[in-house]
Amino acid sequence: MSFLVSEIKDNKGMDDFLAIPSEIYCNDPNWIAPLQSELRRLIDPQENPYFKNAILKIYVCYYHSKPVSRSILVVNHLYWQRWNKKSAFFGFFEALNYKKAVKYLFERIEADSRELGAEYLEGPFNPNHYSELGILIDNFKSEPLFFETYNPDYYSELLDEAGFSELKKLHTMINNDILSTIKNKYRSSSDQILNHKITVRKLNIFRLKRDLEILRGINNDAFENNQFFLPLSHEEYKFSAKHLFFVSPPGLILIAEYKGKPVGAAQFAVNINHSIKTLNGRVWPWNIPGLLWRQLNAKELVVFTVGIKKAYRHTRVFSVMLKSAVRIFRNFRTLSTTWISDESLSENLTQLLDLKPYKHFSIFSKQL
Repeated sequence: MSFLVSEIKDNKGMDDFLAIPSEIYCNDPNWIAPLQSELRRLIDPQENPYFKNAILKIYVCYYHSKPVSRSILVVNHLYWQRWNKKSAFFGFFEALNYKKAVKYLFERIEADSRELGAEYLEGPFNPNHYSELGILIDNFKSEPLFFETYNPDYYSELLDEAGFSELKKLHTMINNDILSTIKNKYRSSSDQILNHKITVRKLNIFRLKRDLEILRGINNDAFENNQFFLPLSHEEYKFSAKHLFFVSPPGLILIAEYKGKPVGAAQFAVNINHSIKTLNGRVWPWNIPGLLWRQLNAKELVVFTVGIKKAYRHTRVFSVMLKSAVRIFRNFRTLSTTWISDESLSENLTQLLDLKPYKHFSIFSKQL
């Protein structure tokens, strides 16, 4: 047989796993090579604390010894307990346009998933619920913004051919002239709603450990009922925040407090993808000054997360946070969002900030 699927357990196989995207996107001007060191860190069970409670397997499909498709498999029994559904997850899916390569790849992944007790295979999650997720299904002619997945237009067809169906569709939003919106809707020189009970402050770098724990607590409460969500442990949040200030300087992270008690948070990120694109997947010490300079001068801002504790969603917390965020928005030209699960927040942001649907992403599922 010309196709062979191997579970990757050595450095040679990992090199093949990392090399596949370069072959797929070699002539695509919109592709941005991910940082290989960060990808290795994400899928290293010895480093990523998420895998203390999850099983990870890594696969490459070869065609005449050439790597042509890849994916990971993740099984987390905590998810089964929380959502009462025995789902395995795939992620970091990449493939040349060979239907058989994808067919054989997923036949192996499905067999291993069943052996581990799973009843469904869903994804992509890169590598879990709080990472990049979904297959891009439209707007292929623009570069991905920060935290957006990117892929050729044939990926959804490959998954259809492999027996998957769409489970959930997500979308991002964008305003390409946020300054005009602010000028028209927020003319007042005072950005704060006078409310002595609700205050908004920026993340305190001198009390970083405390504030990171506050952010974790707010997000775990706010997103508890979102599909696929599992609460992040202290170690997981610390791991995910390792490069926090590279994408979100302290001034871009807001914490709302009610009578001194943390009740909401918003994290904004600069779109660093233009800078990352110049690195071709590798960062060297001499690249760092230029990266920091471009970060300081970036004009594209991304709404990364907005979370309000459930008990405070129908209060003025959101309005006060928005008025504080307007001060941040004035320094940027474009405002976009990652996918937003909370429909009420999505609707509010759309109306108040003139955001328009931008890109759509699909999560796929297959019963085993």
